[in-house]
Amino acid sequence: MNKMDKKQLRLKRRRRVRAKVSGTDKRPRLSIYKSLTNIYAQLIDDMAGKTLVQVNLKEISKAGNNLEGAKQIGKLIAQKAQEMKITEIVFDRGGYKYHGKVKALAEEARKGGLNF
Repeated sequence: MNKMDKKQLRLKRRRRVRAKVSGTDKRPRLSIYKSLTNIYAQLIDDMAGKTLVQVNLKEISKAGNNLEGAKQIGKLIAQKAQEMKITEIVFDRGGYKYHGKVKALAEEARKGGLNF
């Protein structure tokens, strides 16, 4: 039996989460992706197949790929969502465990006015 690597296991978890989570125009999906150098967050309307709002660390000056950077991403995505009059969302953790950067981003998005 072959051992799966970390990426394959994350993608397997991601598919399992995505089977249950879907965004609409009234309640878009907040999708998160982490790379070694960046953190990305998007609000997606799955019914129309469109990205409504997107944020990444490159938009924030002097932000690192750490907990503080994740918190700033959460604040910025909440701010942009409020400008579009979006308050209700569905959270898609992208196969990542709900701790560290993912948790920090989610908590700051909640503090910014997003309900999920």
